[in-house]
This record gives sequence, C-alpha cells and structure tokens, in this order.
Amino acid sequence: MDADHSAALLASVHEALAQKTSLQITGGGSKSFYGRQPAGKPLSVANHRGILRDEPGELVITARAGTPLAEIEAALGARQQMLAFEPPHFGPGATLGGTIACGLSGPRRPYAGAARDFVLGARIINGRGEILKFGGEVMKNVSGFDAARLMTGALGTLGILLDVSLKVLPRPQHEITLTQACTAQQALEIMTGLARLPLPLSAACFSADTLYLRLSGSESGVRAAQKKIGGEPLSNQEAFWLQVREHTHDFFQGKTLLWRLSLPPAAPLLHLPGQWFIDWGGAQRWLRNPLPADVIRATAVKLGGHAMLFRGGEHTGSVFHPLPPGLLALHKRLKNVFDPQGIFNPGRLYAEF
Repeated sequence: MDADHSAALLASVHEALAQKTSLQITGGGSKSFYGRQPAGKPLSVANHRGILRDEPGELVITARAGTPLAEIEAALGARQQMLAFEPPHFGPGATLGGTIACGLSGPRRPYAGAARDFVLGARIINGRGEILKFGGEVMKNVSGFDAARLMTGALGTLGILLDVSLKVLPRPQHEITLTQACTAQQALEIMTGLARLPLPLSAACFSADTLYLRLSGSESGVRAAQKKIGGEPLSNQEAFWLQVREHTHDFFQGKTLLWRLSLPPAAPLLHLPGQWFIDWGGAQRWLRNPLPADVIRATAVKLGGHAMLFRGGEHTGSVFHPLPPGLLALHKRLKNVFDPQGIFNPGRLYAEF
C-alpha cells in the first residue's frame, strides 16, 4: 500500500540525534550482503512507498524510496519503457532506494550508462534532521550542486533517501543475442574492437569459452549489425541476461569468495587462478578465488583498476578497494557535511566512517 512515512522517518532521525545513537538504514533486504556490515539500530524505509509522478512523454518517473523495484519496472514496461541501467534485484524485496543507494547496474551499463547517470533528483533526510531536495524532474537541471547523484552508491552513509526521480528510456524495438566460441583473450579483443564501431551493442560478456553479444535497437539496425558481426543467435536470450543480471547464472553459484574487478576494457587477462566471468565488454571481471585480498587488489591496480569483495567472507574488514589518502579525506569531508554526528550506516562503506 502506498504511504508517505517521511514524518516518522524524520522523527526517528531526531530521536537518534538526541540520544547520540546510530541508525542502520534498511529497505527490502535484498542487498544486505553488499558492503561492510554497519552498526546501529535498524530503521526500515520499506513502508515509505508509492509512485509519485509518472510522465511517459517526459521519460521521467518519481517514486518513494521504499517502492518495490518490480512495481516500477512493471509500470514502465506497460508503456514500453525501461530503467536503462538494468539494475539487479538480487531478491523480490528490492526497492528503489536500495537500488540507488547501492548504485549497482546490470549488463547494459557500459552502453547505456550507470545508475547515477539516470538520477535527476532526490529528496533526503540528512544527518542534521533536515529534509532536503536536490535536482528535479527534468532532463536539463541547473538547480545547483548535483548532490542527488552523490547519493548513488553512498550506501545510505550520507542520508536517508525519501524520493528519487529517474530518467527512463524507451524499450528497444528489437533485440538479438549472438554467440561464438572463442578463448577469453579472443573475447576481449573482439569486445574492445566492436566497441569502437557504430554498432547497437547493449551487452557483451564471456563465460565458459563462449562470447555473448546483445544487439538492441531498430530491427533494420540490429539485422545489419548481426550480418556484420556473425555468430549464432541465442534462443533463450532473455533468460540468459536475467541470470547474468541477478547472479543466478551457474558461475555465481557456490561458496568461494566472489570478487568484482573493475578494469580498463582492453586490459589483458589477469594471471590469477580461479574461475572468471567477463562482463561489461571487458570492464567488469568477476573472479571466484580464495586468494588474499592484497594479492588480488595489487594485481588489479597494476592494470589501472581496483577490486572489491562482492560476496562471501565476513565482510567486517576492507570490502571495498582502499581509498588513497586524498580521496579518503574528501569522503570524510562529505560525510561530515551531510552527517556530522555519523549516525547513518556507520562503517558500511569504510571503517573510517
């Protein structure tokens, strides 16, 4: 049931400030595994829900943070529109607020944009017990500092998301996924080569000696690209990309630590043992490997990237790639501006704040 719980959430923040206690912001719980485990009293935003503005002609949707992601996608799908960053749900409880707070994007991300690229505006409660609004509900917004996008990926450490406005896009008229057998190195060369061409690529990954390339757009454009690229059409393409997005693909099953490495797409294969899954045209590489964190991260850094422990382990140590001193100082300053008493999700991103 749609409901506005802004006043109750604000009252909880005022109480936490008065008692000098911290709050652990929760939504549907589908991404509770992500990041470090925060301290504090649980504060649920899940009941603060409802679509507030739905303007198909303006390609904008605004909803409360507790609104189920499935509800938003159903409303968009009914008019042949979509969230272009293809966000993973990781469970039926996924909410809009949790999606933006985690800042995760799916297979379409390198070709359409990341989650933060589609955030137009947000209303939040900051750590001073104030309700603030940033951005707006239009494509071209010049209302000041882009703090709305700053909330994307902050894991609730800067404030409680109340409402979010997102840019949406029309669904492509036609899609096809092409497959071809090759080695991992050949797949990287093909993906980086195709990325330089004016082709309607919307996803590209490699797993188990097979390269998968998704084309999206007008039927004529997709057919022309298919003829140029070659390969065998994948019959169950929707199910396949859903498995990749939701980590239900066979690669993601098991108890071995799952690492996410972000690298330049053209970076060569990493000489680390374990199982690999290459996504985002080579820019996102998943590794199942029990090696020490410093070994994996040092290897990623040598190639201009970074690594984080995505799933598995205790998640009490360093989960995200350690920040250099200058960047860490900037993060602390932002935290101090938005949440000076440090009441929101302390320790969720880094142990320092």
